[in-house]
Amino acid sequence: MKIALVNRSDSTGGAAVVTHRLMQALRAEGVDARMLVLEKLTDDPYVISCTNPLIDKYNFISERWNIFLRNGFSRKNLFKADIANHGRNIASHRWVREADVVMLNWINQGFLSLKSIARLCDTGKPVIWTMHDMWPMTGLCHHALHCDGYRHVCRGCQFLDSIKVDLSTSVQSQKNKLYTLHPDIRFVAVSNWLAKCARESRLLHNMAVEVIPNAIDVEQFKWERQHGGSLGIGEGKTVIVMGAARLDDSIKGFDLLIDATGHLRKAYPQIADRLHIVLFGDIRDRSLLDRLELPYTYVDTIKGIDKLTDIYTQADIVLSTSRFETLPGTLIEGMACGCTAVSFGAGGQSDIIDHLATGYIAPEVEPEAIAAGIAWAASATIDRSNQHRAMADKFAAPTVARRYIELCENLLNK
Repeated sequence: MKIALVNRSDSTGGAAVVTHRLMQALRAEGVDARMLVLEKLTDDPYVISCTNPLIDKYNFISERWNIFLRNGFSRKNLFKADIANHGRNIASHRWVREADVVMLNWINQGFLSLKSIARLCDTGKPVIWTMHDMWPMTGLCHHALHCDGYRHVCRGCQFLDSIKVDLSTSVQSQKNKLYTLHPDIRFVAVSNWLAKCARESRLLHNMAVEVIPNAIDVEQFKWERQHGGSLGIGEGKTVIVMGAARLDDSIKGFDLLIDATGHLRKAYPQIADRLHIVLFGDIRDRSLLDRLELPYTYVDTIKGIDKLTDIYTQADIVLSTSRFETLPGTLIEGMACGCTAVSFGAGGQSDIIDHLATGYIAPEVEPEAIAAGIAWAASATIDRSNQHRAMADKFAAPTVARRYIELCENLLNK
């Protein structure tokens, strides 16, 4: 079986990382899987770049200009929405032509347009679309936050300032036309929460949606706690690790982390005295770090399993303060390295964390709630090897790959 996995990049962003892992897992199961991308940053011979710098730049700028214009020439939400009005036609690409199944992943920012997706469907090959966020079911946005417009009619989008021409409504209508003409697209949600949203949405409630989580090669992650490691944190500290592609993206809730550290100081002073935070990922406003009321170490952006493992195994708690998360990979990685997880529950966290057994799911998105979770985790005694096994049971790459193979075989046998 030949499978073409389509994603904008092979390493930039969470969707790129997990799609690349899935490709490797499929190949390990004997599938001839390759990854078609615009941005190739790895040296993997099974990743194929179809980039054309001039065309790709035009597509990217043209789409951003539409959003920039409707935001009153503000960059504020420039990357919170995508309209997929420009993109590459990859239906004639050699690997797509040779593939038995095409698997779409994160295809935005000028890679594929809605017309590009229609052309792929017109090839007659089964098309599986793995949803790493909400964009396939909304008008424009990747995360609807508290808006429920995607359930009805997207209108007055929170990420656009100008509603003279309601772009969210028109793009939602274009997606509806695509799905009506191609009802055989099979959607895969990476978490039960995302699948629930899809089944409640106006666009996907009549489409086939199933749940297959992201794959992780759990055995690459060590779980033994190391002391006196590269971070240089003293003995006796309870170390909290939190990471994101961009820490101060509003959806990641860095403001909630800041407030939670203050609440820990006031409500749990004895626990706060032994806490140390480790942060990794890009942060544009570094002055935010100085507002933390707990000691911290910032290690910038981390790439590679070995470096991630080194950080996680020097930590006791893996934390996510994101307001919404589809299936937070940092929690899975941290728990695979033995950490106790603390997070809000607005997303796929319940697929990862067993509340009060492997971690803590805060009942509401408030800093006091996350502080209580940190205090609980700092006092809990949880076996690190059990955390590792729990992630293996849920997200082991061979198991996930076999579920995709079964889905592909079912579609090919129709």
